[in-house]
Amino acid sequence: MIKYIKGFWNYRFLLTELVKKGVRLKYRRSYLGIIWSLIEPILTTIVLVIVFGTLFGNHKPNFPLYIITGRLIYSFFQSGTKAACISIRQNASMIKKVYVPKYMYPLSSVLFNFIIFLISLIVLVFVDIYCKVVPTIAVFWFIPAVMILVVLTIGVGLCLATLNVFFRDIEYLWNVVLMLIMYMSAIFYYPERIMNSGYAWLLKYNPLWQIIRLCRAAVMNEEIGYLGVIYAAASSLVTLIIGIIVFKKNQDKFILHI
Repeated sequence: MIKYIKGFWNYRFLLTELVKKGVRLKYRRSYLGIIWSLIEPILTTIVLVIVFGTLFGNHKPNFPLYIITGRLIYSFFQSGTKAACISIRQNASMIKKVYVPKYMYPLSSVLFNFIIFLISLIVLVFVDIYCKVVPTIAVFWFIPAVMILVVLTIGVGLCLATLNVFFRDIEYLWNVVLMLIMYMSAIFYYPERIMNSGYAWLLKYNPLWQIIRLCRAAVMNEEIGYLGVIYAAASSLVTLIIGIIVFKKNQDKFILHI
């Protein structure tokens, strides 16, 4: 374990540069640049509030805050896992020429999307003010929720990065899975109807929904579901361990398939 920690520490500068490169490339040739990470969630939230507020009659004052919180969390998970999925193949030329710990590529892909996610959280503050929600001490639960989210995203990202080397259709299949996860995470609807039906397990056993639920409870001053927090943390940790094992076991074969 100490060996791996020292190895990671020795390559910390490279990780920083890869994260910087990811941010620059994401907004290359964009006039709005990083500002788009603020504009996009606002525009998306406006559309979702108008559409689903009308269709489902959701006219609660804090409905915009409800939607944008779920949207921001899901967007990071989506962009982080998609970037990690293609990270090894995308850096194939580098991997063939220079020795670098291969986990640096999916890890940096998640981290640069995390930087953008943190910037986009500025929007959450303004929506909080717009909805006239007064923060309480419960808002500090947002920090562990985000930490659990990062662990889950890295774990899934490592699994996808490995699978995509050997099965190149994974990145396309993952897009479909992400759409299913979005509908199973109660981003733009209230979960009561599903929770009272026979499909409650779609939410209960979805760690991403538990994370979104905790984030919403933190910013909207609602009751914290502690069992959900424990389940999300445990699921994320298990996913990370599986991701590390799968990646480490197969990383020496990457050079033969990229």
